[in-house]
Amino acid sequence: MRIRGNVAIDLGTVNTLIWVAGRGLVLEEPSAIAVDATTGAVTAIGEAAEVLAEKEPQDIQVLHPLRDGVIADLDATAAMLNGFLRRARPHNGPLRPRALVCVPSGATFVERRSVIAALEARRPRYSARLIDEPVAAAAGAGLDLSGGAGGFVVDVGGGTTEIAAVAGWRVVRARSLRMAGNTMDEAIVHAARSNLGLILSQRAARQLKMTLGLTGGVDGWAETVGLDLAHRSPRVERVPADLVAAALEPTVTAIARSVQEMLSDIPPGLAEDVVRGKVRLAGGGAILPGLASQIEASAGIGTVVVDDPLRCVVRGAALILERRDKNVPGLAQ
Repeated sequence: MRIRGNVAIDLGTVNTLIWVAGRGLVLEEPSAIAVDATTGAVTAIGEAAEVLAEKEPQDIQVLHPLRDGVIADLDATAAMLNGFLRRARPHNGPLRPRALVCVPSGATFVERRSVIAALEARRPRYSARLIDEPVAAAAGAGLDLSGGAGGFVVDVGGGTTEIAAVAGWRVVRARSLRMAGNTMDEAIVHAARSNLGLILSQRAARQLKMTLGLTGGVDGWAETVGLDLAHRSPRVERVPADLVAAALEPTVTAIARSVQEMLSDIPPGLAEDVVRGKVRLAGGGAILPGLASQIEASAGIGTVVVDDPLRCVVRGAALILERRDKNVPGLAQ
């Protein structure tokens, strides 16, 4: 029986997504919270907080309480989650609902407990469970993991890249790289500062990344606005594609190399499932221009971007939550 009010949560470094049973995806907001520096009161969460980031309004501190896919500030995460869940309005009934939360496969015991603590700090009625992100990503990518079937997923998020072979709703081999979209953004910020004398915001760097990527985009350059390093005044600049590609290359190469190493370590019995199912790319980083082709060239196996990659993990968690299958680790507790 589906309990109205059950929620699946993709608690990400950059964005948080919430799915509610019977209603679908109801919230997709930046993982950000704005706090009054004087009183400590929460002034905004999500998109309303994110628009203030890097603009440095007086007496307001904008926090991003997750780092590398795990909680860095427990109190801020708890307050942010509470606000998101209030906005989602999931509870509707006397039964205690479940919350299935996705976590990186490499999260430690302490990091996993902090997720439970953050959810239950303000919402103690929930029965909280955790699911490894690669398993949720595989389900959201359309892989049928029942009956021992398997596949290979690469989930490129904001804080981590999850690379995993999965089978039968469980992780077979996994590697959690604490380098992903944010690492790429920071590399572009550094390259623009060093080579162009231009100080960029993270948001501007992210836009350049998705416009130019590894392929150079349509024009081979993109226009952006930052601060002139010497004069500290606003400046419009045409950023060449090769600068962005060079900045991205170390992170992309590390991801591709890790995929290749992971594929060389899978059990022989899983090889056919992986080849037939291909490497499936999920997460916001999956749509980076040129990433899929570079991984395919490195791994020697077909690589495809899943449908709606940004919502793949929460979609998979929702499917798992609805199954209520005793063989799914997160639901068997």
